[in-house]
Amino acid sequence: MESNPVLLESKSSPINLLNEMQQLRLLGHLCDVTVSVEYQGVRAEFPAHKAVLAATSKFFKEVFLNEEPVDGPHSNVFLNEVQVADFASFLEFVYTARVEVEEDRVQRMLEIAEKLKCLDLSETCFQLKRQMLESVLLELQNFSESQNSEEESAAHPSAVPAAKA
Repeated sequence: MESNPVLLESKSSPINLLNEMQQLRLLGHLCDVTVSVEYQGVRAEFPAHKAVLAATSKFFKEVFLNEEPVDGPHSNVFLNEVQVADFASFLEFVYTARVEVEEDRVQRMLEIAEKLKCLDLSETCFQLKRQMLESVLLELQNFSESQNSEEESAAHPSAVPAAKA
């Protein structure tokens, strides 16, 4: 008797995998690359996993696939003109698929996503910027409509019939 194939699919596995990789990174376990970033004299080092960076960033994928093994399995990558806070946010995003940043940093996050060729972060930033723009346009439209109705009310006072004596 032949059995039909069935699909075994976990809805929680991808997020569990990301959470576990994030915990390993935060604890410094199994990290095989250190990314050093520097911007205007401020410098920081971030331990990470090549596989995670390569899977989420075409920039890192190209770097790791083209590197010559020098000092064993651990690599060092240096990025200048990248702010420490922005790279920390980038890492949080690629390890968790989410990051909270101030509205005024969204453009910088888009720029780092483009520099590091991280399509998921680019798309997320574009979507958020579009939502922010739509919100501003809606506020402007509402403001304009309220101004127009106030002007119309002032130009056309409602006629009240005079009382007969």
